[in-house]
Amino acid sequence: MLIGLPKEIKSQEYRVGMVASSIKELVTRGHKVIVEKNAGAGINVTDQHYLQAGAEIVDSAAEVYAHADMIIKVKEPQPEECKMLREGQVVFTYLHLAAEPKLAERLLASGVVAIAYETVTDRFGGLPLLSPMSEVAGRMSIQAGAHCLEKAQHGRGVLLGGVPGVEAADVVVIGGGVVGTNAVRVAIGMEANVMVIDSSLHRLRELDLQFGAKLTTIFSTKHAIEEYVAQADLVIGAVLIPGAAAPKLVTREMLKTMKPGSVVVDVAIDQGGCFESSRPTTHDKPTYEECGVVHYCVTNMPGAVPRTSTFALKNATLPFILDLADKGYKQALLDNPHLLNGLNIFNGYVTNLAVADALSKQYVPAKEVLI
Repeated sequence: MLIGLPKEIKSQEYRVGMVASSIKELVTRGHKVIVEKNAGAGINVTDQHYLQAGAEIVDSAAEVYAHADMIIKVKEPQPEECKMLREGQVVFTYLHLAAEPKLAERLLASGVVAIAYETVTDRFGGLPLLSPMSEVAGRMSIQAGAHCLEKAQHGRGVLLGGVPGVEAADVVVIGGGVVGTNAVRVAIGMEANVMVIDSSLHRLRELDLQFGAKLTTIFSTKHAIEEYVAQADLVIGAVLIPGAAAPKLVTREMLKTMKPGSVVVDVAIDQGGCFESSRPTTHDKPTYEECGVVHYCVTNMPGAVPRTSTFALKNATLPFILDLADKGYKQALLDNPHLLNGLNIFNGYVTNLAVADALSKQYVPAKEVLI
């Protein structure tokens, strides 16, 4: 198979879909890889690294899209990239289509085979290709929130851990999954007062066993969210429903009860956000204020630490990339039900139920379109 690796063009996105070691694995198995010039420059992976691994370097993204059977990316195709897609081409990347109806329309019109990292599953019920970036984003959410609490960033002027004689900040994490757990870990490490809210008693018990008395666990109800959001200095939105839009758990009315200069970090913004007031931001302009609360809603948070993020992602994606290349996408999808769950769009059809529901589109089961 001919696999293409374009340079990411989303604002402040320096990650890349594959590193040299990934390409060496593909080339060793008899596949060909073409890489856009300077694709890995943002993480100090040079064209020479790719050449030594057996790739061919091409001058433009247009050449990659024109020739590759499968495109490996990190972020969703931007409008100018969608124009280069062609029928039957495989695109393997993060898509988050529930929050991107215009992108979904472009992919449907192009006739591509769109496989989304974020809906690929595993035998443990997890999301193995989303987890690495969720770990990064969860940990980053606390350092981003701590920075936003500084007065120069229009925050309350509060240090998360306090100092002797001065109370620590109150951090509320909504959602106890991978993002939430990593946010909790870093917030506790910074000696904040940390509370996590989740609707699963089983998960709350696990978190209680993991963190002990350093963490307060709260069962999720509207009343609980209202109460704890009102007292928080920093709220982390860490809610995920695979493939679907995030529920709006924090309303504007709740925001109005928060202390002036408090901060919300909406890690769920890729799926539309779990704060009613959330709207996507970029690393160029990451924050805005509403109801006196600083909002951090960057849609590609892990892009700020691209080297860590890229290597973490490649560890998770490489086995699936090899499977798709070795078997061809149809056989690979049919052989692996977990990879099949990643198929969101196929030749003009929406093949993921949660995505179809979020976009109000007709759902066609993935197996039906493949067989």
